[in-house]
Amino acid sequence: MSYQYKFQKILMLKEKEKEESLNTYQESVKKFTTAAEHLYDLLKKKEDLEKFQSQELSGGLSVDKIRHYQHFIANLEKSIKHAQGLVIHARNVMNWHEEKLKESNIEVKKYEKLKEKSYQAYLEVVNKTENLNLDEFSSRQYFYRGGN
Repeated sequence: MSYQYKFQKILMLKEKEKEESLNTYQESVKKFTTAAEHLYDLLKKKEDLEKFQSQELSGGLSVDKIRHYQHFIANLEKSIKHAQGLVIHARNVMNWHEEKLKESNIEVKKYEKLKEKSYQAYLEVVNKTENLNLDEFSSRQYFYRGGN
């Protein structure tokens, strides 16, 4: 008599869902990281440009160059705002996928716990059956030997 878990197919399905959730979560982390790095690069570029502009201003700059730098900084700020929105969205998506992954982990753990309890119950039945068989065997041996 071998052990068969009655919810094995469901457990396998839940494990597959968990793996898919993990893969999706990892993808969302990559997208968040990419978006955050892009934002960082834009912020760094703006900071460097502002430092360069202040150095140039101390040495004297033409009005056209000042306008050019200000226009470039304004465009960078627009790009930064857009990138911030992308980072916020990517973070929200990543957090949502993280919650789904946690839910999948909980589901798998529930079925694994049920499997463990079911297996323990199976072992108890097997042990009781073995003990009954041994008792019966001992009784028969005693009976056939004549009860001496």
